Amino acid sequence: MSQSFDYDLVIVGAGVGGHGAALHAVSCGLKTAIVEAAEMGGTCVNRGCIPSKALLAASGKVRELQNAGHLKALGVQVEGVMFDRQAIADHANMIVTKQREGLIGSLKRIGVDTIHGRAKVAGIQKIVVTTPDGEKTITARDILLAPGSVPFVPPGVEIDHKTVFTSDDAVRLESLPPWIAIVGSGYIGLEFADVYSALGCEITLIEALDQLMPGFDPDIAKLAQRVLITPRDIETKVGMLAKKVTPGSPVVIELADAKTKETVEILEVDACLIATGRVPFTNDLGLDSVGAAVDRRGFIPIDDHLAVLAGGEPVPHLWAIGDATGKMMLAHAASAQGIVAVENICGRPRTVDYHSIPAAAFTHPEIGFVGMTETTAQEKGKAEGFEVASVRTYFKGNAKALAEGETEGIAKVIYRQDTGELLGVHIFGLHASDLIHEAASAIAQRQTVHDLAFLVHTHPTLSEVLDEAYKRAIGAH
Repeated sequence: MSQSFDYDLVIVGAGVGGHGAALHAVSCGLKTAIVEAAEMGGTCVNRGCIPSKALLAASGKVRELQNAGHLKALGVQVEGVMFDRQAIADHANMIVTKQREGLIGSLKRIGVDTIHGRAKVAGIQKIVVTTPDGEKTITARDILLAPGSVPFVPPGVEIDHKTVFTSDDAVRLESLPPWIAIVGSGYIGLEFADVYSALGCEITLIEALDQLMPGFDPDIAKLAQRVLITPRDIETKVGMLAKKVTPGSPVVIELADAKTKETVEILEVDACLIATGRVPFTNDLGLDSVGAAVDRRGFIPIDDHLAVLAGGEPVPHLWAIGDATGKMMLAHAASAQGIVAVENICGRPRTVDYHSIPAAAFTHPEIGFVGMTETTAQEKGKAEGFEVASVRTYFKGNAKALAEGETEGIAKVIYRQDTGELLGVHIFGLHASDLIHEAASAIAQRQTVHDLAFLVHTHPTLSEVLDEAYKRAIGAH
């Protein structure tokens, strides 16, 4: 295969997507190299999902043990819970190091060459890598771009990485500011609000859109606010733009009305986390050398088979996956794309079913969702001429939730009225991030509520909230 090329496949970016693609490529017999400019493991391992889950696990335990009322109801008494911020930060750091070393080890074990440097496409089947030792040109039969994303910092915001920072810095938990403003109420903002409030910080949550948690299903957002925000030390400012954020002691935030852009309030807080989403890290990738270009928002245009497009046509032997493609900015979506891209490279055509990829917010309790929200399902129904129905079931009727004393929660199932096909499932409650996979699998197989209502779930488990919902959908309950 590799007679005239250095490699069969060169992957640019060693995040979760690039790593998954490399493992699959080797199992398909491809001679593979991976190029990474920063730390191996990319955002997820170093600055994203992994350290934030470690912080959420530790702070969640603190929250649980400090909730005397809840423990008393279970007949448990705990006195004077203490925690050590540095030790929690060290726990997150250690997990990151372990994961990163595991990832490096797995690539080494299977013979993937790792090249440290910044890569740039230099023509069809060719890249140039700038390394500490100078530039080197590498040829490959196929090139896969997986450059990832970085936190978005809005105009007017000045970052000093100490008092004003993004999630990249927040995962290090270098301090616990008495009063912290969080700009953005998406899953990153929510998860950090969970961590900081559990560890005793006061929070002001600022959202520019006219409702909190704009990306979530409205029913879920409503209940989540009641449980995750209202009873906690979190004040909210909705429809407000953080027009100007100046670091220092205190941090000065100029709040403007999101519609009129007129300044309405000046906030002075101890610190400010900017959680306004992420943008593709695609500058200077050398796409012009093959006649391609990123779109207006910086994403790499791809077709359904993950080939990079130039003027609407696939560029030969050039592929892209992950956050930089703008399909779904999730580590596991990047991983799925990586495997599919390698399948296509090997001449086995495949596409990614984005509709069945689940997502989660690891708050306490969690949010898990897959497929469409009720609003998007209704829009699709209007366009294609079908009616949409939805049912809700509640954790407060679930035996396992009652036994745990964790009864706040809802499962919402959205489906087609005519065929019963499952369109979307949204869960807020204990272990929602695990529960959602049954629904994701059902959506992947395009199953109907009529089939799902006859599945058997273990009793008593939390999974029965879905069992109940499917039965309710067909009128069996």
